[in-house]
Amino acid sequence: MTGEHRRRGLLRPRGGHEAGRVTFVELFFDLVFVFAVTQLSHTLAAHPTVGGALETGMLFLAVWWVWIFTSWVTNWLDPERTPVRLLLLGLMFAGLILSSSLPSAFAGGALVFAAAYSVMQVGRCLFMLWALKGHAPGNHRNFQRITAWLSTSALLWIGGALLGGTGQFALWGAALVIEYLSPIAGFWTPGLGRSTTADWDVEGSHMAERCALFIIIALGESILVTGATFAEHARSLEALSAFAVAFVGSVALWWIYFDKGAEHATHRIASSADPGRLARIAYTYLHLPIVAGIIVGAVGDERMLAHPQDAANAASVAVIVGGPALSVLGITLFKWINYDRWAPPLSHLVGLALFALLAVVGGGLSVLTLGAAATAVLLLVALWETRALGSHTGTSRT
Repeated sequence: MTGEHRRRGLLRPRGGHEAGRVTFVELFFDLVFVFAVTQLSHTLAAHPTVGGALETGMLFLAVWWVWIFTSWVTNWLDPERTPVRLLLLGLMFAGLILSSSLPSAFAGGALVFAAAYSVMQVGRCLFMLWALKGHAPGNHRNFQRITAWLSTSALLWIGGALLGGTGQFALWGAALVIEYLSPIAGFWTPGLGRSTTADWDVEGSHMAERCALFIIIALGESILVTGATFAEHARSLEALSAFAVAFVGSVALWWIYFDKGAEHATHRIASSADPGRLARIAYTYLHLPIVAGIIVGAVGDERMLAHPQDAANAASVAVIVGGPALSVLGITLFKWINYDRWAPPLSHLVGLALFALLAVVGGGLSVLTLGAAATAVLLLVALWETRALGSHTGTSRT
C-alpha cells in the first residue's frame, strides 16, 4: 500500500451507521482532561481571589480549546486507524504534562505549560496537513490557515512564559484572543483567503456526543469533589445536608442539559444543511460557559461541605451561585440556538433571574442555606422544563 493510500484511509467514513460513533481511544484520550478539570477546580479553590479567578479562567480557556480542537480533528480522522491512534496517544502524553503544570502555570511551570500546549496545537495541525494532502483539498487548505494561526499564537505562549509577570498575562491573553477569534474570521490568512462553515465537513452526531461527554467529565469532577470532601469530615446533620444538596445540584444540572436539550441538539446538527455553523456556535463556543460553570460550582460544593455554617462571603457567593448560573446561561443559549425559538426558554430565564436575586441577598445567608437555595433554583428549572415539554420536545416555550 502506498503512502498516499494509507493517508486516504485515515479519514473518517461518512454516511454510514458507524460514521458518528465515538471510539474507545477518544474516551481514553478524555481521561487526561478528567485530570485537567480536577486541577483547574483545585487551583481556583486555592486562589479564591479576582486574580486567581482570572488566571484559572485563562487556563480553562486553553484547556477547552486544545480539547475541542482535538474533537474537531477526530471528527475528520478515523481513530480506529493506527497512525491516528498514535496521534491521540501522543497528544494524551503531552496533555498529561500540560494538566500537571496547571497549578504552577503562572509560576515556575509556565514554560512547561506553554510548550506542552503549543506542541499539542501545532503538532496536531501538522499531522492533519499530512493526512489530508491529496485527498481533501478544501480541508487541507483550511489546515494550512489553521496552522498559520496556531503557530502565531504558539510564539505568544512561549514568549509569555519566558517573560513572566504582567508580560506573561498580556501575551497569553493575546494568544487566546487570536485562537478564539480565528474560527469566527474563517482562519483568514494572506494568500490563502478564508474558509466558511460550509467548507467544514462535520459529522454532526459525533460532535454532539463528544461535547456531551465533556459535560459528563465536568459533572464527574463535581461528584468526586462531593464524595472526597464528605469523606474527610465528621458526620453531622449539617455535613449530611450539604452532601445531599451538592449531589442533588449535580443531578439537576445533568437533567437540565441531557433530559431534553442534548438529544434534540444531536438530531438538529445531524440533519442541518450547515452543520459546521452549529458545531462552531453551539458546541465550540456555547459549551464553554456550561463546563466553566460546573467547574466553578464544584469549588462551591467543596466550600459548602467543608464549612456549611459559615456566613457566605463574596467568594462563596461567586462560586456557589455564580457556577450554576453560568452553566444555566450556557445551556439557555445552547437550547435557544438549537430550537430556533424567538426567545430563550422561559424556565431558564426565570432561573437566571432567581440566581441574580440570590447573588444580591446571598451575603446574609449561611453557606449551606445559600447552596440549598441555588440547588432549589436548578430543580425548579429542571422540573419546569420537564413538565412543560413532556414528550413534545421543541414545541413549547418553557
